[in-house]
Amino acid sequence: MREPRIAPGRLRQLGPVNHLLGKVLSRGAGVREAHLFTTLGRHRSLFRWWLAWSGALMLRGRLPRRETELVILRVAHRCDSDYERRHHVRLGGRAGLSDEEMERVRDEQPTGWKPADAVLLEATDQLLAAEDVDDVAWRRLRAYWDERQAIELCLLVGQYRGLATTIRTLGIAPDR
Repeated sequence: MREPRIAPGRLRQLGPVNHLLGKVLSRGAGVREAHLFTTLGRHRSLFRWWLAWSGALMLRGRLPRRETELVILRVAHRCDSDYERRHHVRLGGRAGLSDEEMERVRDEQPTGWKPADAVLLEATDQLLAAEDVDDVAWRRLRAYWDERQAIELCLLVGQYRGLATTIRTLGIAPDR
């Protein structure tokens, strides 16, 4: 873990709106300070747009909440983002993932999953490795998930891969 390249902001750097958002979101995450929000919040207007987009993917998408968290945890594992893994283990439990499932998502091969979960994990792995899903895996994915859910999966994986890169590059420290 590197030293933060950009320190979490306080009221002066965040402005009153982002400062309040940081406090509310930290409380919702079950931490005193969610460094992701207080760091990204330093870019005042972009932070709010990013927050709306992230919230839409997590809370307003067509994929069920449990499956959304399953994909996010797989991305966190594959991208070696301990920050995201820790945050989404809490959220994954609330969404219905068992402790065993949240541990098993770290297995290299997605075995022992129900078929609908296995195809999500397979497609996630392919998106991360090749920025594409091969035709065979795509057909398997579409056997369980409709076109909107398939689109959402691509956007979800891309969002959390980019977020893992941002967290690592900025050196965002674990939450307190």
